[in-house]
Amino acid sequence: MAEGTADEALVQFLYRAPIGLIQTSLDGMIVLINPMAAQLLMPLTPDGTLDNLFDVLKAVAPGLRELANASSRPGDLVCDALPLQIRRQRAGHGESQVMGLHMMRLDDTTLMACVSDMTAAARREDQRLQSRLHGQKRTDTLTSLPNRTAVLERIGRALGRMQDEPRYRFVLMLINADRFERINVTLGHATGDEVLHLMGRRVAAAAQEWEGSAPAAAASACMAARLAADEFVLCFDASESSVPAAADAANRLVGILQNPYAIGDRTVHLSASVGLVTGTSAPGNAEAMLEQASLAMREAKRAGGARHVLFEPALMDRARQRGDLELGLRTALTDGHLFTVYQPIVDLADGSVAGMEALVRWRHPERGMIMPTEFIEVAETTGLICELGEWVLDASCRQLVEWQALLGDRAPRTVSVNLSRAQLADSKIVARVANALGASGLPPPCLQLEVTESLAAQDATVQARLCELKELGLTLALDDFGTGFSSLASLHELPVDVVKIDRSFVSAVETSAHHRVLIESVVRIAQSLGMRTVAEGIETAGEAALLGVLGCNKGQGYLYARPLPAEAATAWLMSYKSTSVVLN
Repeated sequence: MAEGTADEALVQFLYRAPIGLIQTSLDGMIVLINPMAAQLLMPLTPDGTLDNLFDVLKAVAPGLRELANASSRPGDLVCDALPLQIRRQRAGHGESQVMGLHMMRLDDTTLMACVSDMTAAARREDQRLQSRLHGQKRTDTLTSLPNRTAVLERIGRALGRMQDEPRYRFVLMLINADRFERINVTLGHATGDEVLHLMGRRVAAAAQEWEGSAPAAAASACMAARLAADEFVLCFDASESSVPAAADAANRLVGILQNPYAIGDRTVHLSASVGLVTGTSAPGNAEAMLEQASLAMREAKRAGGARHVLFEPALMDRARQRGDLELGLRTALTDGHLFTVYQPIVDLADGSVAGMEALVRWRHPERGMIMPTEFIEVAETTGLICELGEWVLDASCRQLVEWQALLGDRAPRTVSVNLSRAQLADSKIVARVANALGASGLPPPCLQLEVTESLAAQDATVQARLCELKELGLTLALDDFGTGFSSLASLHELPVDVVKIDRSFVSAVETSAHHRVLIESVVRIAQSLGMRTVAEGIETAGEAALLGVLGCNKGQGYLYARPLPAEAATAWLMSYKSTSVVLN
């Protein structure tokens, strides 16, 4: 490089450098000063004179000259980041500014100084920190996806745009893993976190794919985010004409998330439910739109999961009705509006009353009778099911003790009470059952707890809980057999004493040879395992007779009695005459 060119480059560097550079003699006389240094030092010289650096800095660094004189060798550091407190006027207000001074002895005749605005540097660093913190506040730590804060911001922008552009639409999908809690319970939270991480990657990959290919349902930038726990969000801009294709996108997403997850040497199966909002009628704010998607998602779960549901205003009405039911149910538990009904279970061999199944009913002070199909789901989703189940258990145990005292040998031998999924998940369920038996004085063999087939076959944790209950001395029944996930081949793996054959098989026993063969197979396998069988939903004498021939032990249904309140059930027991209906 030519000497002239090098000098020009040095001048350009000095002129453009973002820090102040000053060269002085040993006595402080300024030989060279760049524009930034002049700008920073000017507030210290009211008359604008920048001749001697020691004189300029005398008010803020009075000992600087002595420090410089104390340096004796080239390369000696005179000061390092010496703070200079400067007061300057801006817009009529005094403002404090801190500068940092670095100075060294360059050679026998020269000092070199560097001055920087520490206030501005601190401000920039604070801005960088705030920006980083802002990013962290908007990012989920497990998946590195945007979080709820970012989602709300994104929806808020979309809602604002929707008001300005009549044809603009915004599609929001709220994704929730189906029965994710079983993974944490059975495989541990570490495995659960890995599954969520992979699930988040799939949602993000779907967003990238749709954005890259720009199908009709995803016309522009897609955003994938983790909302909370096992909930994710996928949202994108759309046009009025592309909204119908959003349902196809939701279906594809359900399929993508249903593929197995490989965690180490383990394969985890998981599905997801999706609530879809197309933004055709925008709500007032982002939280309201998320609530719409959540309502649709919960409707998808109620329909069995692994599907999507499009939000519609009717869902909001149903949600309000469920909210009213929840409030009423809480009151009913304390105000005596609940009562139990009992349906007889009859021995098919001799016609005697083998037991009673207890069921709950709700007499609402304004709406009248509310059937379990309306309020049990509300109890399950709100957490009231455990309190409700405990109430039914206590009432049923006390009622059987009363019948035993009143009727003696004619009293039912057992009372059956249903257990919900939430009750089995309750770590205190064994203690609660033991307390109900102890408080009522009912012998444990007189209590039968019933669980659905799909629940009993769910996982090892549930089966272990059932074994703990059996240790109390009670019996366990498998309810609705034939409608769940277990099979005859796996029946021996379930810790149950009684198999209750579902009404869907019983109703066809007189007309379908196929159903008769199925029932006979269930009966024979149950007998080989030391289990007893009960046929549910018997309505005709012919059904009862055929079931007796097929070897079924007991039956219940409208043939004998509908579910009866305690007083009516007592009257029925007192008037009942044992008969057997068996075909020869």
